[in-house]
Amino acid sequence: MTDGIILIDKPADMTSFGVVARVRRLLSEQQGKKVKVGHTGTLDPFATGLMIIVVGKECKNAETYSKKDKVYEATIRLGQSSTTGDSEGEITDEVNAIVPTLDEIQKTLAKFTGEITQRPPIYSAIKIDGQRAYKLARAGKTPEMPERQITIHSLDLVDYTYPELQIRTHVSSGTYIRTLAEDIGKMLGTDAYCKQLRRTAIGEWKIETAQTLQEFGVLNP
Repeated sequence: MTDGIILIDKPADMTSFGVVARVRRLLSEQQGKKVKVGHTGTLDPFATGLMIIVVGKECKNAETYSKKDKVYEATIRLGQSSTTGDSEGEITDEVNAIVPTLDEIQKTLAKFTGEITQRPPIYSAIKIDGQRAYKLARAGKTPEMPERQITIHSLDLVDYTYPELQIRTHVSSGTYIRTLAEDIGKMLGTDAYCKQLRRTAIGEWKIETAQTLQEFGVLNP
């Protein structure tokens, strides 16, 4: 391939840039020259799921793909907090954590559908004064993250067995599921973080049509 898109199912514990680098290396080897490759929106290293990789001339359309709605499946861990909002951070147990009822869970999730205001996590790739927020956070700084309007089209309960809550959600571009997990916990009166995250759709593209890196031909991902 010299121009177009490739759907990749990103594995856990790999950066989105790592996926792009591996795809670029393989395509460049096949073409015998350096091939331009990019992505259309990052997934956190702990997360898995659909990435749209743009190749060649299609790289100029990357932003069009990044603005598409997304669908995620997530596991929220109640009764604990994380410094990064996910399983990669420092985890702290909450003292005397409450155990929400199923009814409380369902009523709380319903309050998050529609247009809401969200403040992105400091451990994110958003630029603050020209620098990535996560780089500032790692340097011990606390950048002021601007609030943004997002839309949660649907937020469904898949399973609830305390302390874990599994959800499926269809959201607008720019939504942070880590922040959503923490905000759900706050409304329930308890700590929470996103333990697992999988992106299953970007616009009309579904995870079922994606390839793993091995299936694509990357021998040692």
